[in-house]
Amino acid sequence: MDPKGNARVFAYTFASIYPLYVQKAEKKGRTKAELDEVLCWLTGYDAQGLQKHIQANSDLKTFFAEAPSMHPNAAQVTGLICGVRIEAIGDPLMQDIRRMDKLVDELAKGRAMEKILRK
Repeated sequence: MDPKGNARVFAYTFASIYPLYVQKAEKKGRTKAELDEVLCWLTGYDAQGLQKHIQANSDLKTFFAEAPSMHPNAAQVTGLICGVRIEAIGDPLMQDIRRMDKLVDELAKGRAMEKILRK
């Protein structure tokens, strides 16, 4: 993706994306609690931290910049998302965003939580 496209994605608000993630998970029989567990695993936020960023309308750049601690196993989240290999993405922030997308996809596809959380 070109830098201009990256800047556009970085400016998306977490509050605008989160309901889409919830909808995707619930449509496939997963719960909001499971989604929150996956997002908290990746970023180190707790449920209140996620809500804080939703209420503050934080953009994705801020959401990831303020993440308490990215999970040490986050680099194990690999593969294709939107036709692009995550590990081939040069921008670390875009990698984090795509990892989040990949985890939500795995959740929606019914993958076991222990596999999603790389246990």
